Amino acid sequence: MRDLFRFLLRIRDTLLFIALMVVAGLLLYSGSMHHRAIAINSSNAVAGTFLTWRSQAAEYTSLREVNARLAAENADWRNRHSSAFAPNADPLVRINDSLHHQMYSCIPAKIVGSTWHKQRNYVTLDKGESNGVRKGMGVIGPDGIVGVVHDVSARFASVISVLNPEVKTSVKLKRTGNFGLLYWDTGDPATASMVDIPKHVRVATGDTVVTMGGDGVYPTGAPVGVVAEVSSPPGRPDQAVVVRLFEDLTRSGYVYVVNDLQRAERDSLQQRQEQE
Repeated sequence: MRDLFRFLLRIRDTLLFIALMVVAGLLLYSGSMHHRAIAINSSNAVAGTFLTWRSQAAEYTSLREVNARLAAENADWRNRHSSAFAPNADPLVRINDSLHHQMYSCIPAKIVGSTWHKQRNYVTLDKGESNGVRKGMGVIGPDGIVGVVHDVSARFASVISVLNPEVKTSVKLKRTGNFGLLYWDTGDPATASMVDIPKHVRVATGDTVVTMGGDGVYPTGAPVGVVAEVSSPPGRPDQAVVVRLFEDLTRSGYVYVVNDLQRAERDSLQQRQEQE
């Protein structure tokens, strides 16, 4: 306590100056309408600045919740999109939900771990068997395909990335309809090869590549990438096509696990045919 008194005694002149400044400010504020208006405006500006900072901080801390909500809304939109339904063959029926059979549904998930610089790359998701994720389901991102679910636990899933030579995806050129396989052998996380395109097919740089669909993994027409390079190596029956992928597989974020609602029925039918 004695040290405190000594400190206050040492700065008594400064304290007296501050007190006089406060008294002068109060007298000026109470005696002049002009200065009072200026003081009110200044205080409002300062308060507004602090409120803006507080609002921005609150928005930043709530980004995780906002992103999760947006991912759920995007999954709901994908579930309602026409690509998730089988087309209606009756030209007279414009809209009739009972005649449209939903083929796919999407489960939103977040990437919690991934690799892209190895020879065989994988992605880990924060959704698992308890969320409806099963082995063999396709995974798509906001811009393009990501991979195929390889293994699942109760709360997590391991995905074989497109950047893995073990994954061969059926794709096609959107402009011509010619199909082939997407295969990662470039060593570049931004590109992959499209093989089995005959040499008579006219492939142009900039052609869009999409999924074939029908394999129970991806919907038909899911975006994959664009043709970046085309060549015809001698002694090879097909063209060498390099595809620049739409999806950035080096980032983390939200993705969507594709559930083929007709896969169980199709697999059951195929098993019966094999047993006959």
